[in-house]
Amino acid sequence: MMDVARSELILGGQKSGKSRRAELLARQWLSESPAHRALLIATGQAWDDEMRQRIERHQRDRAARVPGLATLEEPLDLASALQCHGSAQTLIVVDCLTLWLTNWRMPIEQSKPNQPETPDWKAQEALFLEAIRQTPGPVVLVGNEIGLGVIPLGREVRAFVDALGVLNQRAAAACARVTLMAAGLPLTLKECEP
Repeated sequence: MMDVARSELILGGQKSGKSRRAELLARQWLSESPAHRALLIATGQAWDDEMRQRIERHQRDRAARVPGLATLEEPLDLASALQCHGSAQTLIVVDCLTLWLTNWRMPIEQSKPNQPETPDWKAQEALFLEAIRQTPGPVVLVGNEIGLGVIPLGREVRAFVDALGVLNQRAAAACARVTLMAAGLPLTLKECEP
């Protein structure tokens, strides 16, 4: 049986078991009380056919594994989503921080005329980190650890890897537990008393 922390950041490489751990935490939470709810905030966007198929597969698989886990698609404003949907009885999973950062740093659609102004990345990140601390129920964040490999070619890619590393560090500081996943196995990096 897994215990649900007040907040947890789950990091790892691709197919390391990050999302599966988040789903197991949601399933555990839902089993503890009929009053409990669980919400997955999905940050991925269907940029092309392959991504669309990937999202559809994730939705089907997730529905089979955790039927009570509702889904909200929010690619940009995670702070408002946490504020709006957070409650003491609701566990929120954010999957994933890497795609969220991608949406901010490398948007597919450029600004359109007459589109309302959005806060810059630093402001949005600060609002999100504060929302993690203020959300009354448990929050589970999923993100990629991509800084363990070779140094990427290209200024933009290096800047993204740096920005993700900073985001992961700040999210880790805001969370009570930090777990690193490798080959489906969790390694606890940080555990604070509730």
